[in-house]
Amino acid sequence: MKKRKSYLDENGKLKVDIYEKHLARYQVELAKLQAWIQMKGLKVVVIFEGRDAAGKGGVIKRITESLNPRICRVAALAKPTERETTQWYFQRYVKHLPAAGEMVLFDRSWYNRAGVEYVMGFCSNDEYWEFLRSCPNFEQMLIRSGIILVKYWFSVSAEEQERRFQSRLKNPVKRWKLSEMDLKSRQLWVEYSKAKDTMFDYTDTKIAPWYDVPADDKRKARLNTIRHLLSKINYNEIPDKKIVLEPRVVDNSYIRPPIEDNNTVKDHYKS
Repeated sequence: MKKRKSYLDENGKLKVDIYEKHLARYQVELAKLQAWIQMKGLKVVVIFEGRDAAGKGGVIKRITESLNPRICRVAALAKPTERETTQWYFQRYVKHLPAAGEMVLFDRSWYNRAGVEYVMGFCSNDEYWEFLRSCPNFEQMLIRSGIILVKYWFSVSAEEQERRFQSRLKNPVKRWKLSEMDLKSRQLWVEYSKAKDTMFDYTDTKIAPWYDVPADDKRKARLNTIRHLLSKINYNEIPDKKIVLEPRVVDNSYIRPPIEDNNTVKDHYKS
């Protein structure tokens, strides 16, 4: 019997060529899903939660990079303003929900209250427990209104998280990802673990379940998440409209102004 080629490299990680091959295929499927969402007027919300440096942003990037940002957009909210802190808690998230024909990816979401806000003391105990009680009802309202809701939690080990933090610290391009909250979270691993467990106890419901993504291997996490997302929405390929490029119209009467008159960006890469 012919031995199947391994997906993993010598370090036990998904091979780059396998990853790129499958990612390209899934991104084509995402484009088909996008067209279906637009044509059918679907409203899709995907929540990405997890520990700092768990890889949420990398998955979101691979989903959106080949899609139309007018149809698939990302909601990554900053900390609430003074006015927003006086609003109904879910209010500032509601305005980012999709209209018909849209998909919104929440890079962190209303679950901030059950995680960072609770652990770091940014909300009261009453606010925390009220969130846990009301969140399932809120999500049930969204689903009953016609929204397709998919929730992902990205799990990363303490060792892998530390390795990624150290990598960010050494890389000037990624250093912005290492926030003050990230640094504090290193010291509160157990507290965040307990908060996550309680959050799941209250909000991992039959109508809006959590899907746990093992994320120590970034490539695997990206492919597995995209593949799972594609499986959660029944879609069909919409035949492309035939596009005919007519011959270009040549009008020799137009004379272009001298390019030297323009403020032109200097070419630093001449042969």
